[in-house]
Amino acid sequence: MTTAQQEPIRILILNPNSSKSMTDGMAKSISSLNLPDNIKITYYTAPTSCPASINNGTDLDTSATHVLQDLSSNLQLLKDHDAVLVCCYSVHQLVPGLSELASSNGFPLSVTGIFEASVLTCLSLLTGPTKKWGIVTTGKYWEEHLTVGVKKFLGQEEKGGNNAKFAGVQTTGLDAGDFHGDISKEVIDAKLAEATKKLLQAGDVECVVMGCAGMAGLEQIIRRTAIEQYGEERGKKVMVVDGVRAGVGLVDEMVKNRRMFTQ
Repeated sequence: MTTAQQEPIRILILNPNSSKSMTDGMAKSISSLNLPDNIKITYYTAPTSCPASINNGTDLDTSATHVLQDLSSNLQLLKDHDAVLVCCYSVHQLVPGLSELASSNGFPLSVTGIFEASVLTCLSLLTGPTKKWGIVTTGKYWEEHLTVGVKKFLGQEEKGGNNAKFAGVQTTGLDAGDFHGDISKEVIDAKLAEATKKLLQAGDVECVVMGCAGMAGLEQIIRRTAIEQYGEERGKKVMVVDGVRAGVGLVDEMVKNRRMFTQ
């Protein structure tokens, strides 16, 4: 008999904005992973009623509302999968929303987002009590949104003290769509490098999260900046976390653990 560990694990990669090019970027990033044959990946791009780039709270709400409406009328798509990875670097209401949708319709579904996956991944990678992790992301809106999101996810009081392991959030001033739009590569590289430099100045930063699904493939800019700031030996040890790739690994484990610990 096939064991739970060997059963197929069907993962839906959900892009909650309507940009097909951003979905393609996620697919390219995931294709570089050496995934076992039992992991089956499917991609979903939000309907055109959703924003092409999620840049603020209004965009988040619109995205959640329209994707939930779309999938509520297409429950079979969710039933055909074991897990959903919500690929917007935010505290996205689709994470609890899709979990509730599956539960209320009587089928199991593991759901998380790339934000949550990146936090758990970084905490597991830090090698000492003084090491830190932080986020480089897009526009100014996300500084407070993600800072508060980290606190809530880790069970801290929103107005409480700082997390000694969290180096904070630095922004590029770009929108998510700019990474696959008309902004020149030179401008993107310079803005991402500057945000990374500011983050690394916060202390002994060991993990840098690319806080936007559209940043997939830009790891080398962050690595180069880490070497410039910390020197070659220390800089090469800085880990650059892609939330999409981290998320695939996490939902794989979520499904395995659900099967393992459920009667």
